[in-house]
Amino acid sequence: MMYALYTAVALIGLVTLWVPLALVRRFTRGVPLNARARLGGDAPIGAGRLSAWLHAVSVGEAIATAPLIEGLRRLHPELPVVMTTVTNTGAQIVRERFAGLVTHRFFPLDLPWVARRVATSINPAFLICMETELWPNTLRALASRGVPVMIANGRISDRSFRRYRLVRRFLTSVLADVRVFAMQSDEDARRIIALGAHPERVVVTGNIKVDAPVADPAGTVDLWRRLLALSPGQRVWIAGSTHAGEEDPVLEAHRAALAEFPELVLVIAPRHPERTAEVLALLARRSWPSIRRSELPFAVTSTSVPVPPVVVLDTVGELATLYAIADVVFVGGSLVPVGGHNLLEAAQRRKPVLVGPHATNFRESTSLLESVGAALVVRDASDLSRELRRLLADPDLRAKLGDAGYEAVASRHGAVRETLDLIGRYLYPGVRS
Repeated sequence: MMYALYTAVALIGLVTLWVPLALVRRFTRGVPLNARARLGGDAPIGAGRLSAWLHAVSVGEAIATAPLIEGLRRLHPELPVVMTTVTNTGAQIVRERFAGLVTHRFFPLDLPWVARRVATSINPAFLICMETELWPNTLRALASRGVPVMIANGRISDRSFRRYRLVRRFLTSVLADVRVFAMQSDEDARRIIALGAHPERVVVTGNIKVDAPVADPAGTVDLWRRLLALSPGQRVWIAGSTHAGEEDPVLEAHRAALAEFPELVLVIAPRHPERTAEVLALLARRSWPSIRRSELPFAVTSTSVPVPPVVVLDTVGELATLYAIADVVFVGGSLVPVGGHNLLEAAQRRKPVLVGPHATNFRESTSLLESVGAALVVRDASDLSRELRRLLADPDLRAKLGDAGYEAVASRHGAVRETLDLIGRYLYPGVRS
């Protein structure tokens, strides 16, 4: 009964919300509908072969799967790896970074008949969902085929926990279809158990993103500095993964900092690239000269023509490596109540991090970096401006905080190893014959 009600609500939402919004995005921003893929119309993966199915909703989760993909290919080379994403940006990352290693598919609409069709097409030995992606009909379809499911790098934000508690009775039956929960922290484990997961199926592994290798190509810093036409010693700060409502305080802080550091360059990286036009319009209204990253030449041999004081990153997948040239990093989604974004990419590159008070989705990594002074919480434009100028003025302090953050992250390695061990114990071997 509850599944029927869920499916009915999903169908109503599909017709009244998803389809109209998808059409608007298609005709105003050129975002593909991917309707056939969403309905499970892709060709089967192989002639009866089992596969390893990984699901990552978007960019950050897809990038975090890299060490898992490497481990699966090493330990179980007989299994082709299929990765599904929800977003087009996530799909782009998968196709660029894992070309030849995985087959990409869009995650299907969570309807019973679609889920069954996709399960047949992919023929998974198991499914690994990154970060607590719970799709009831898909999980039920896999359970009916005897396919084990893992939640890997699981986390439950404050907002998600409040929402899930409203449907706990239904959620308990959904969670019963998950074989093992590999959660990031003790608090995440406590929450998933409170929502109905069997305690014996819950394991705290830590955060896989801590283990993600930082393998910036040789010469990355020099390449970016040439691309931005930066002179030796010229300072750069990056506002990464920003949301609506954050660019204004960032620009206010930048204007104040320019009074002390007139050659300072700001790179704004909107979380969603489709907001680029919106950010550029804001910059124009505020009379800020700016340029898109995509408008920059691939190589600059002279710094005689510097870039404007604001660069807007309108590409996908470059932010993490761009952090390598930053003197200071602000991680967005945190000055507005979004929940924050990944601080670890900056810390792994020895950068001091500024973050707002709303990084509730990343409380463990924020607390870790804050405990060693590597992350400074700023509550508004005034705080951001003050801390930015303090860090820009003191290279020794920047180095000290950057080193502290790097060492703190390195001390938490081991999540990938534990997750691969859980795959061997709970998912494969021991699957259906």
